[in-house]
Amino acid sequence: MHAPQTPPSPRYPWLVLLGLCLGNCITNGFARFAYGLLLPAMKSDLGWSYSQAGWLNTANALGYIVGAVLTMILIGRISPSRLFGFGLIATSVSLLATGYDPALWWQSLWRFLAGAFGALAFSTGGALAAQLFPDDARRNALAIALLFGFGGGLGIVLAGAGLPVLLDLRGPASWPLGWTLIGLTSLAFLPLALWAGESLRQPHQARAARPRLPVRRMLPELAGYAGFGLGYIVYLTFLSAWMTQQGASGAAIAAAWVLLGLCLCVSPFVWRAVFARFRSGLPLAMVLTCIAAGSALPVAVPGNVSQMVSAIVFGLAVFMAPGAVTSFTRHNLPAASWGASISLFTVVFAVAQTAGPYAAGLLGDLTGDIGHSLLAAAGVLLLGAAIALLQRPLGRTAA
Repeated sequence: MHAPQTPPSPRYPWLVLLGLCLGNCITNGFARFAYGLLLPAMKSDLGWSYSQAGWLNTANALGYIVGAVLTMILIGRISPSRLFGFGLIATSVSLLATGYDPALWWQSLWRFLAGAFGALAFSTGGALAAQLFPDDARRNALAIALLFGFGGGLGIVLAGAGLPVLLDLRGPASWPLGWTLIGLTSLAFLPLALWAGESLRQPHQARAARPRLPVRRMLPELAGYAGFGLGYIVYLTFLSAWMTQQGASGAAIAAAWVLLGLCLCVSPFVWRAVFARFRSGLPLAMVLTCIAAGSALPVAVPGNVSQMVSAIVFGLAVFMAPGAVTSFTRHNLPAASWGASISLFTVVFAVAQTAGPYAAGLLGDLTGDIGHSLLAAAGVLLLGAAIALLQRPLGRTAA
C-alpha cells in the first residue's frame, strides 16, 4: 500500500505563509503571551497575588488542552483550513472580550476560551504550513520555522512596543484598553490569515484510512516537548513581573520584550539548517537548552545587560520548539499523519503547560521572589532536553 502523496504547494506560497504567520501572531503572540505584559498592571490594579495572576495563564492552558483534544477528534472529519479559520475568528473575539470586565470569573472564562480556540488554529496552522514547498526540504524547513518564529515574534514585538508604554502613560487601570487594542489588531489580521487557510484547503476526497502513529517510538520527542510546555511559559508569564520586582521602568520592560520579539522573528534563519538536516530529537534538545539558559540568566547574573542577553537567547529559541516537532513530524511520517501527529504534540504540550504558571506563581508567593520560579523552569527545560536527545529517526520519510 502506497503512502499518500504530499499535497501540492499553492500558487503564492510566500503570501500564504505570511497569512499563516499572522494567524500565529494572533494565537501565540497575542492570545498566549501578551498577558505577560499586562499582568503587572492587572495584579496591581486588581490586588491579585502571584498565584492568582498565574491562575489566569493556567486557565488559558486548560482551554488549550480542550482545544488540542478537540483538534485531534475533528482533524479527520473537518478540513484543517476550516478549523484554522474558525479558531482564528473565535480567538480574536475572545481577546476583545477580555477587557470588558475585571471580575476574575470573566477573565478566567475568556482566557480559557482564547486558549481553546487558539489551540484549534495553532495545531491546524502547523499542519497547513507543512504542505508548503513539498519538494524542497530547506524551503519547507524555513517555512515551518517562520510560521512559529516570525508569527509569534511579530505579536510580541507589537505588544511589547505598545503595552508597557500605554501602562506607563495611563497607569495600571488602563489594562482593559490594552486588551481592546489587542483584539482590534487581531481582527485587522483576519482577512489575510483566513485567505491563507483557504488557499491550502484540499479538494474533497473519500476519507482514507489514517496510518497509526508510532507513539511508542516517538516517546522521547513527546516527553521533551512536555518539558518545553512545563518550563517555557514561566518566563513569558512572569518576565514583566520579575523586571518590575527589580525596579525596571516601563521603557526597560518594553525594550526587553521588543528585543525578545525581534529575536523571535529572526530565529527561523538561525534554525532552518538544523531542522532541514536532522530527523532525530537533536533539534528539540538544542532548542530546549537555549531556552533554559535564557530563563536562568537574569537570575543567575542580575543586571540590565544580563536581562537583555537573556531576552536575546530566549527569543532566538523559544518558538522554535513547535518548529522542531513539526519538522520532526514531516521528516518521519507520511503526509496523512501530519495533522494527527501535530495535534498529539499539542495535547502533550497543553497538558504540561497547565501546571507551569500556577506552580511558578505559588513558588513566587512562598519565597517572595519570582526569580526562584525562573530557575526551577530552567531545570525542567534541561531535563526535557536530555530526554529529547534519546529520540532516534523513525526510519520513514514523508516527503
